[in-house]
Parts: sequence; C-alpha cells; structure tokens
Amino acid sequence: MFDEVADPPTGSRATMKDVANVAGVSLKTVSRVINQEPNVNELLVRRVRDAVQQLSYRPNLKARSLRRLDGRSATIGVLLEDLSNPFSATILRAIEEVATARGVSVLGGSLDESPERERRLTASMSSHRVDGIILAPASPSHEFLAPEQVAGTPFVFVDRPPINLDADHVLSDNRDGTARAVERLLGLGHERIGFLGDDEALWTARERYLGYYEALRVRAIEIDDDLVHLNVHSMTAASALVDGMLALDDPPTAIFTGRNILTIGAVRSLRHHGLESRIALIGFDDFPLADLLVPGVSVVAQEVALIGRRAAELLFNRLDGDRSATQRVVVSTHFIPRGSGEISPV
Repeated sequence: MFDEVADPPTGSRATMKDVANVAGVSLKTVSRVINQEPNVNELLVRRVRDAVQQLSYRPNLKARSLRRLDGRSATIGVLLEDLSNPFSATILRAIEEVATARGVSVLGGSLDESPERERRLTASMSSHRVDGIILAPASPSHEFLAPEQVAGTPFVFVDRPPINLDADHVLSDNRDGTARAVERLLGLGHERIGFLGDDEALWTARERYLGYYEALRVRAIEIDDDLVHLNVHSMTAASALVDGMLALDDPPTAIFTGRNILTIGAVRSLRHHGLESRIALIGFDDFPLADLLVPGVSVVAQEVALIGRRAAELLFNRLDGDRSATQRVVVSTHFIPRGSGEISPV
C-alpha cells in the first residue's frame, strides 16, 4: 500500500506531509512521534520512523520554533573577538558542547574588536530571534543592549565585563595571574622587569598591567618608564620594543608579556640577540609550540574551556527561569613553568 506513495521531487526536502503520506498516518501523529510525545501506538511509531529514514527527513527547526508556545528558537548567538583565534575557538567549542546537549544550535560571529561590528552583529542575532547571546565585548558602553535585555534576551559576557549594563559575566583573574608571575620573577632576584601590554583601552590589558604594577609596588620597586610599553598590537612591534629595551644602558633581566602574540615577538628578539637563556620571560596566555622552544616558554594560562562552559551554563540558567542577582564568575589562571620563567638574573 505504502509503496504507491510518490517520494518528494528530486532535490527537494521531505516535509512532514511527505512522511505522513509514506507512513499512512496523520500529520498530528507524525508531529507527536518526532516530538517524542508519550502514549503513541508502537506500530505507528515504527511506521513514522521508517518513513523518516526512507525520506531522509530532517525537522524544520525554524518552522518548529514559530509554533512553540514559549517563542523560543532553540538557537543562541556567540560573538567573540575572532573565531579563527585559538582562544575564541576554544570558548566557542565549549559553548557548543553545552548547547548541543540541550538540542540548541549556536550561531557564531567575529567582532574583530570593532564596536560598530558589535552593534551590527548583535542586532542581526536579535533579528534572527536567538534565545540569548554570549559575547566578548568590544564597545566602550553596552547601554545599546538594554532594550533587547528588557525584551527578554539574556546576555552573558566573557573575557571582559559589560559597561553600563547589568549582565552576567565570566572572567579570568587577569590581575592576580600577572601579579603572581611577576612575584615569581622578583623571587628569583629580578628587579629590572620589562612589560609589554596590549591596547590599554581593553579591560584585560589594564588588569594585566595593574598586576605587574602592584607586584612591583609591594616590593617598593619604582616603575621605570623605559621598561613599560602599552598599546603594543603586533609581534613585529613587540620584537622592536624588546630590541630597544635590550639596548638600554641598564637593560631588563626579565620580561613579562601581556598577550601571546607579544610573547612570540619577545621570543624572536631574545633569540636574535642570543639572550633566550639569559633573560627570563613569562607570557600571559599559552600558544602552540611554546613547550618545544629551548628554553620552553613559561606562561600564565587561562582555563579557556571552563570560561566557555560557565558562560553557557549561566545563559541556560537564565533561559530556564533563573532570576537571581547578576553573577560575576572569576576563573583562576594557572602557571606553567617551562624554563624561560625560571632563569635567574646574571
């Protein structure tokens, strides 16, 4: 009987109606089976499932979301600095794992540290009716998200806190991680410690500089402006600045770098001058092959996957109805000694 029902035209997707025709049941029965509702006759369940397999049917999630009583789309948005960057990619993967376990899809985007792009992509996510958004912010203020938040879209910030918006956020302990690393260098006897930092407009960059500053202040060591460089944006710039520090009459005996690309630039300069085993180096954030260099590069490593998981859990808690006070989750860093950060001053 059922073999006489025509398959959908080649190149078109099977619909619930096609499944109902092939299985010889009503649309309502197909819907109940696909949505795994209880008390459906086992024979009908098998017929629907056989038809689904025969037709390679895939549920239309967008259409389903329009019919949901709660108005949910079963999708969330994730906006990070650069999805091709290992840091962002690891956060995204951790979020995806939590979301997938709940049957929720993830839409991702890269902000490229652009406030204008942040506004455009958050607006696009909202227009696609995502249920919530996780983002690593680029804007100096997030008041523009307030209308969406009031309308019921929860936001969770990662890596940096929101500004002028009350929202959950998950951060690394940037200041403490940096301070502890600099304290290690001071404990080895270093007092001339250079510092390379990222864009000081970024919260993370400011926190890492404050960790450096506070560690020296505790030891009553005065900051030498010749050894401190902020707003360093590239490996090339980092290498040139380390070259300049090494040329000083009183050069540093150790260097702390506030971002992994700056660490790589510092490594290049030290190796160029043949000083990689004489000047200590510690970087914030791990990077590929850091353990294969000689000496290996000691780093302050972030628990990146944990940041992503905690952010996803916070978002889904809000979607599940949690109306408790805004949460600020601070994730500890850990130090990885590999050799470069254990060099004593000559």
